[in-house]
This record gives sequence, C-alpha cells and structure tokens, in this order.
Amino acid sequence: MSELEVRQLRYFVAVAEELHFGRAAERLGMAQPPLSRAIRELERQLGVPLMVRTTRRVTLTPAGETLLRDARTALNAVTAAAQRARHAGQGEPRLRLAMKADYDGGLLPQVLAAYRREAAALPVEPVLGGRDRQEPALRDGSADIALLSRPFDDRGLDVEPFVTEPRRLAIAATDPLAARTGLRLADLAGRILPDGTPADQGGLRRLGTVPAGASASPLPQDLPQDPAQIFSLIELGAIVWFPPESIVRRHPRPAIAYRPVIDLAPLELVLAWPAESRSPAVAAFVRTATAIAIAATAHPAPA
Repeated sequence: MSELEVRQLRYFVAVAEELHFGRAAERLGMAQPPLSRAIRELERQLGVPLMVRTTRRVTLTPAGETLLRDARTALNAVTAAAQRARHAGQGEPRLRLAMKADYDGGLLPQVLAAYRREAAALPVEPVLGGRDRQEPALRDGSADIALLSRPFDDRGLDVEPFVTEPRRLAIAATDPLAARTGLRLADLAGRILPDGTPADQGGLRRLGTVPAGASASPLPQDLPQDPAQIFSLIELGAIVWFPPESIVRRHPRPAIAYRPVIDLAPLELVLAWPAESRSPAVAAFVRTATAIAIAATAHPAPA
C-alpha cells in the first residue's frame, strides 16, 4: 500500500464530517464526481470500505470512523508543522502564549517580570481568545504554550498545574438572589451563563457540548467573550457568570453582587504545551510560572 496523501485525508474528512458528498464537494470547492472517485480510490488503496452509501444517506463503517479520528490528528499535525515552521522563520522569535483575558490567577504580570530574567526567555506574545480557543491554538501551531482551564482534551499535550481558585457568582445587585446567603447551583435554575448554558449546570464544560436535557440558549450566536460585555449583560440582568476570585478582586462594580455558591467547583488553571516541544523558552516559562504560583499559594492575596 502506498502512503496516504494529505489531499486524500482532507477529502475523506470533509465527506466523513458532512456525511453528504454534495456538501463536502462545496466545502472543498470542487465538483462532486472527482470527489466520489477520490474516495473510491482511497478505499481501494486501503482495501476496506470506509463508507456505506445509499441514495438517501452516507454512513461511516468502523474502518471509516477509525480513519476519521486518525486523519483529523494527522491533518492537525501537518497544519501545526507548517505554522511552527513559519513562526521559526520570523526575524525575531517569540513565545506565543494562548490565554483567555484575565484568566491568569492575577499572576501574569509577576510571571512575565520573572520570566524576562531567564537566560532562555523570549518576548511573550499573548494570543487571546475565548475559553475554547487555547487547546486548538496549541494543536494548529499558532501558540507555543497555553494558560487554560480544565476540562479540556489533553491528549498529545504536556500539562503542569498553575493555580486553583474559587469561583463566585456574579449577578445583578438588584436580583433577589443577591440578597440570599448559602446559595447552591440549584437556586440558579433559569439563569443563563455567558456561553448560553444553564447556570445550574456549573459552567465547567467544553464549548460545543450541550448537556442532556439542556434547553437551547436564548442568547444570540455571537456570544460575549469580552469581560466588559459580560459585565454589562450581568448588570442588565440578562446573564450571570462564575468568575474566579482573582477577577472578582480586580473588578468591583456597584451594580454587580459577587456571592459564594456552596457547590460550585473551583477553577483549575494549568499550563499546557505540545508534548513534542523541546523549546528552552517554553521550559523556562513553565518553570518560572509554577514557581510564582507556588509562592502565591504560600502567601495568598488578601480577600
């Protein structure tokens, strides 16, 4: 069997994800007949059927499901290799740090100041995005290291704990719940988080997964990511939020009440980077950041 080509894998993944040759062809910007021929040739080359085709639907065989999983991994690796090569060829190397704004335990300024004193340090370039963007940034090569919250898919990544901190409920000061003590998640039934999910589910999940029985979000598809937008919507009573304690300390607002929720899980922030990375700059950043976090745990900031 000859080696598979990247083009073949891209064709197969498009059809396997769309489960429709016409939509896959449109997605790839090509005509349907050559796409169908390419998939038949791939099956002939592998010696196994990858799809079951009828006049009404396309389904994957067990072999097709296996190839879809591995093909996605392979294509991600190819994309990341190209991205890292371009980055390495830039005039001034940088350490690209993927993170969500403000989600640093309040420690990033200290980490950066200490990191600059490391012999292997590079200028740090923040790669900001919503909480679902840090892991993909590592996998597609657009970031060298990430500061992100669990849970996430850590396969193929090395992970080091950073900080764990309590989360609080941020709610409009005029909301009747703001006057209560001893709140539990069940008390938040009917409230919505910034990502459109029910607040009584706790908020620690990967975006794109909807818990069983959860209702559709009443919020628009363009969900708020910027903290200023989120705070404004909280003040209007449109949403509630579970910010970590470090954000609560940095953003006191008269129109927002911050309240503890007894059964709300804490936020676990970690550092993650590709397992194959051998970058001295990444190693120095991890070493520096964890040392700062340990020191901060020993001498916590006043509430």
